[in-house]
Amino acid sequence: MIGVAVLGATGSIGRSTLDVLARHADRFRAVALTANRDVDGLYAQCQAFAPAYAVMADLASARALEQRLRAAALPTRVLAGEAGLCAVCELPEVAQVMAAIVGAAGLLPTLAAARAGKRVLLANKEALVMAGPLFLDAVRAGGGEVLPIDSEHNAVFQCLPAGAAGPVAGAGVRRILLTASGGPFRTAAPGSLEDVTPEQACAHPNWSMGRKISVDSATMMNKGLEVIEAHWLFGAAPDRIEVVIHPQSVVHSLVEYVDGSVLAQLGNPDMRTPIAHALAWPGRLESGVDSLNLAHVARLDFEAPDSNRFPCLALAFAALRRGGAAPAVLNAANEVAVEAFLARRLRFTAIPRVIETVLEQVTAAQPQDLESLLALDASARRHAEVVVGALG
Repeated sequence: MIGVAVLGATGSIGRSTLDVLARHADRFRAVALTANRDVDGLYAQCQAFAPAYAVMADLASARALEQRLRAAALPTRVLAGEAGLCAVCELPEVAQVMAAIVGAAGLLPTLAAARAGKRVLLANKEALVMAGPLFLDAVRAGGGEVLPIDSEHNAVFQCLPAGAAGPVAGAGVRRILLTASGGPFRTAAPGSLEDVTPEQACAHPNWSMGRKISVDSATMMNKGLEVIEAHWLFGAAPDRIEVVIHPQSVVHSLVEYVDGSVLAQLGNPDMRTPIAHALAWPGRLESGVDSLNLAHVARLDFEAPDSNRFPCLALAFAALRRGGAAPAVLNAANEVAVEAFLARRLRFTAIPRVIETVLEQVTAAQPQDLESLLALDASARRHAEVVVGALG
């Protein structure tokens, strides 16, 4: 029986993970489930999966959950806060950790899982965007492994030679092509985006996602963060990574080789496919996803992204090329800007302006340890809040 800890269990990735685990209850056991403040959601999951541990990032929510579990005579032990999140990642009975906490909040527990030598199923891209070298050092030191869960990176992983390690150029790869749906504003005139509402930005045409990642998809910052993630995951230089818009979200990414071959991974837009792949790798298991009907899909379209409509993508490429602390600053500024937009304190079109301004104001070398990284992140967020206040 393979023990799994699901970080962010009540989110879309977490729910999809539990769906796959439930289909293979003879092989996997949910040892620990975590959430931020969703007491009702985590309580229901504890009823269904009877994990040994449940963790709420919020202390008051942890107390509320513990009261409900005790009243129902459920034996699940409740932990709280960052320490609790890290603790369940280090449990000896946990072999795999689904790292699906959105944003910088997922960094420390993901690092804890890496240091503990777990198989890290990485859905938290910020761990690599903020702390690429630190995270990969932790994976190497712990002796574990990291498998990508983002559909695009999982597709690239599946298209690479089995067991390929090190920079992809050494495997004969010419370039990596990350596909993007283009989000809800793919065909919108750039001038029409000034009055976009959070509800409109979160209405993704193909995927069911949380609010933050939905906004990132609408700005294409999500794809920019994935470019940075691909750099660290696959050792790919910025000029070997390209983004192509593919509105059907059937081709999840492609790898082009020096001999002219282009390999692609296709499937219905359902996160259970990459989740099942990573859980079972190097084997395969049934995920619950419907078979792809190409006759029904009928056509596959591709186009270059419009830099006027999606300035965040260019900002991410620029941060990657600049190196040092720029990707961490980019991520911090984006999180603050998106939060302000969702709270209706900032216009949609001001999100890239906040990020660009903060990147200009905050400069630093690549942090060499976690403490300096967190200090840099806090500084970038303070700068971003000031910029939001000036633009809001």
